[in-house]
Amino acid sequence: MSVVGTGRMGSALARALLRSGYRTTVWNRTKQKAEPLATLGATVAGSVLEAVNAAEIVIVNVSDYQATAAVLHDDAVASAIRGKLVVELTSGTPHGARESAEWFAEHGASYLDGAIMATPDFIGTDAGTILISGPRQAFDANEEMFRALGGNVQHIGEEPGRANALDSALLALMWGALFGTLHAIAVSQAEEIDLGELARQWTATAPVVDGLVADLIKRTDAGRFASDDETLSSISPRITAHSSIFWS
Repeated sequence: MSVVGTGRMGSALARALLRSGYRTTVWNRTKQKAEPLATLGATVAGSVLEAVNAAEIVIVNVSDYQATAAVLHDDAVASAIRGKLVVELTSGTPHGARESAEWFAEHGASYLDGAIMATPDFIGTDAGTILISGPRQAFDANEEMFRALGGNVQHIGEEPGRANALDSALLALMWGALFGTLHAIAVSQAEEIDLGELARQWTATAPVVDGLVADLIKRTDAGRFASDDETLSSISPRITAHSSIFWS
């Protein structure tokens, strides 16, 4: 295995592979960030070409698809990548994933695109979630390796942009919750409500919110927005309630 990009996440991926006994080569533009992995048994490549030549599977974890292009879209690397599997675990857009898949296909490489739904400390644990899209055959042939990266690695479709699309949707939910938390803190502090009390009440309320989210998704999927006899009866009262939290 080769890991291209050894920031916090890339280093976590490399450590997980090493713990599972995979011979691992690492490369980073700033070599000092890769060197600590040598003490764990990794080989630190002197160039990205050396890293690509060292393995049949190349895992890429850099900042975005433009960064991937900057390090891999080179004539020598493009020649070396032929016949290998590239696993791109880079943040970006579905369109970026499709463009990347097209470039690697044109240069004779298999390609899987993934979205890491975890922080580095979850990598290599049973709770580590990574969403993978692209050819199912390439995923199935290397499933054991993917399980080394996280216990909840899932292949979610053949279309290469699917993982990043779902990543964007899930991040919208996550960031909405975090920004909502900041607003809740501001309201509580303005009204001199202890933040410990806020946390306790949220613990009690969270299951209701989870139910509302699931219900909203289900209703939208079914095109069913009007009131009915269900407990979570309609969307419109929630919109009315939502407006009240923005009082001045």
